[in-house]
Amino acid sequence: MDRILEPEIMDGRAEAVAYARADFADSNAAYVQHLIEGFPNHLSRVVDLGCGPADIPLRLARAVRAAHVTAVDGSGEMLAIAREAVRAAHLEGRVTLCLGRLPGVALPEHHFDAVLSKDMLHHLPDPQVLWQEARRLLRPGGLVYVADLMRPSSPLEAREIVERVASREDPILQEDFYNSLCAAFTVEEVRAQLRTAGLPLDVHPRGDRHMAIYGVLD
Repeated sequence: MDRILEPEIMDGRAEAVAYARADFADSNAAYVQHLIEGFPNHLSRVVDLGCGPADIPLRLARAVRAAHVTAVDGSGEMLAIAREAVRAAHLEGRVTLCLGRLPGVALPEHHFDAVLSKDMLHHLPDPQVLWQEARRLLRPGGLVYVADLMRPSSPLEAREIVERVASREDPILQEDFYNSLCAAFTVEEVRAQLRTAGLPLDVHPRGDRHMAIYGVLD
């Protein structure tokens, strides 16, 4: 099926709360574990674009004591939830929250060791804004590590995935998940994006609905 765009940002309180309460523990833990195991020398100054409730920044900060994470999201409601989580974890000194939207987040150029993003690419009408922002923010030799959904072959398959993996979640989250699947890219589409952006990143399918996109830039 063709890609179906969804709203760019989850800015309502109800949507933000539903997302924050959803159980992404396994996928977030796997993301952080692979990041630490594969790229331990790129985790001092990190920026997470589309951080949501800041679960990944907090997991990374707990696991890597040298990590300082700038967590960026375009939703003030989501960052309010993230702020509570950071405060509860007593990690205000190593997790900094930043309200901003791509492109042009108000952060220094060529400053970060790693640019992270999980489950944000599909929200963007123009995916190049993420790849361009990654290049702008990274220092030479920095790491890009992005994970996102893969678009199913049909709306029916998208509904079946929602029913299989999210049937117990809030109905708001179920509908957001369906919309996200329909708005996601295929592996080949992402590879074409990277060729256009001139980024030498690898794209790896993970299971039936996820992909990982990562690599170190010169």
